[in-house]
Amino acid sequence: MNILDCQILSLGHQYRLKNWNPDAVETSITSVAFVPLNTEGGGEFGVLLYFKGDLLVLTTRAEMKWKLLENVPRKSCMSLATFRGRFYASFFYGRTVVIDPYSLDVTLLIHSELEGFYKHLVPSGNDELFLVDELLTIPAACRVSRLDEENGKWVEVTDVGGRVLFIDQELGNVCCSAKELPDCCGLSGNSIVITGEPENVANTFKYEGIEEYELKFWTVSRERRVTVLSTSPAVALRVELGHCLASFLGKDN
Repeated sequence: MNILDCQILSLGHQYRLKNWNPDAVETSITSVAFVPLNTEGGGEFGVLLYFKGDLLVLTTRAEMKWKLLENVPRKSCMSLATFRGRFYASFFYGRTVVIDPYSLDVTLLIHSELEGFYKHLVPSGNDELFLVDELLTIPAACRVSRLDEENGKWVEVTDVGGRVLFIDQELGNVCCSAKELPDCCGLSGNSIVITGEPENVANTFKYEGIEEYELKFWTVSRERRVTVLSTSPAVALRVELGHCLASFLGKDN
């Protein structure tokens, strides 16, 4: 692959923490979210970290010390994100919460309960925050909700405004407008690409009108095949659509 001919898209930043255990073994922690606390460029910030079953928060407004968050669901944390200056966390077999980085107050967001869902938070800049519920069934399916910030709840949607949502459990979640993608890449708007599937094949989901129990489900699209070529030092995907083949890269840092 000649990467000089590739189109490079800036989709955001991923923050990592370096952890040293007593045996001097260095590991990288990616379940972390970062938010600036001073919009005037004062350099103050807050960090939310999921580590060994706990949510920890650190802010530079007080003493530089990690604080354990108590009032959160006691389930595995699936996704962390920041949106409009606040932290968001989703939990396996649980719910989503919003955390104020100043007061550290935890607020539970209203969402219908369904067992067996992974919950992925996908921010679209400061415009919208999406929640993708991945159903652990065969055939695979998911549903998508948009944050109604004013009412503190999630609203189910069947259209994400021409965006493509990319979800990876290890490298994080990003989204972009389908118009930004290279011509003939095979991915159209209002779709979801979930990597981390067996044999390096990613599933592409589209909403095709399937409804059950008043819920609207996105199902796997058979029109295209997405193959994960590599995940380091960059994410490389290959999308096949008939005789059309396109590859594009996304930096993982």
